[in-house]
Amino acid sequence: MAKETTDWAEVFKPLIQKYKNKKHPLDYQNLYQLLVMVVLSAQDSDANINKIAPPLFEAFPNMKALSKSSIEELIPYISKVRNFGTKASWLIEIAQTLKEDKNIPTKMDELVALKGIGRKSANVIMREAEVPAEGIVCDLHVIRVAPRIGIVPESKDGNKVEKELMKVLPKEIWGEIGMAISFLGRETCRPTNPKHSECVVSDHCEYCKLHNS
Repeated sequence: MAKETTDWAEVFKPLIQKYKNKKHPLDYQNLYQLLVMVVLSAQDSDANINKIAPPLFEAFPNMKALSKSSIEELIPYISKVRNFGTKASWLIEIAQTLKEDKNIPTKMDELVALKGIGRKSANVIMREAEVPAEGIVCDLHVIRVAPRIGIVPESKDGNKVEKELMKVLPKEIWGEIGMAISFLGRETCRPTNPKHSECVVSDHCEYCKLHNS
């Protein structure tokens, strides 16, 4: 649990500095591609989504093309994605709701109103679109790493972890801190054998103190 005396905004300054503005691992070219890839990446890997993306976007280059398509036409392009049937129906519904790329929302309430987009996905889209943050990206890496550091209690519920982080961290760093912790989890704070010596927050990390004492 976070200690009252810890100034987490100060602690995370070097981490934010290290990863500020670093593009999300999903290899998208525009907001339309990002939205589609974010929906597809739920319970799947970014690497897998990056692999299937080129032929998918060749066939459906924008929201307009996707809106005129059907679940049956979309499925062959995403059949290697987990839960592809459900995701195909979500994407067609989103496309038919928005109709064109220019209608893609960048506000939390409008994004989470779309099928297949929860707070985590909405936070990712808003961060990459460079709009003011209304929450903190809380993916699987953040859910694992934030409690490890000792800033929030352990929970498997991403929305709970996000809520706790929002209580402890000032709003001005919300836009970057989630992905910064996510990148830390991907590159340094691995599930096994974390690289403590390379970690910029190791001096304040409960897990590091426990395993290096």
